[in-house]
Amino acid sequence: MKSTVKIIHYLPEDQPWFEKLNRVWIEKYFWMEPIDFEVLRKPEEHIIHTGGSIFMAQYENEIVGTVALKFVEGGVYEFNKMAVDEKFQGLKIGKQLAEVAIEKAKEKKAGKIILYSNTKLVPAIELYRKLGFKEIPVDGPYQRSDIKMELVLS
Repeated sequence: MKSTVKIIHYLPEDQPWFEKLNRVWIEKYFWMEPIDFEVLRKPEEHIIHTGGSIFMAQYENEIVGTVALKFVEGGVYEFNKMAVDEKFQGLKIGKQLAEVAIEKAKEKKAGKIILYSNTKLVPAIELYRKLGFKEIPVDGPYQRSDIKMELVLS
């Protein structure tokens, strides 16, 4: 029987997974910035309680991925803290997480989703392009970002 990925809503007890999954890729390719420590340690405060959502990917009852949809301003959300455990990459989990987050943004009547990334993360950038994100001028809170993209929903 083929295992399936289940995308579930974040619960407070998922915080250690949310932090661990994101720290792994951030520390592998870059460095933790002050904003990372804050958001990863207190996701409810920085994402949920400000109007955003977090989703977790479960594979065979193990948490293997996450994505946050952070409220920026009226009609604008940010894809934030997307991570998939390296052992489970290649199973299209990132794509499933992104699609659920896009649907949630539409439910919230968002006009667009933005994201900040780095061109070193080639598979992630390719995924965002396949989902319809287009490159726009970079600004933003992360020193490691060298690309900003947006997906216009309306």
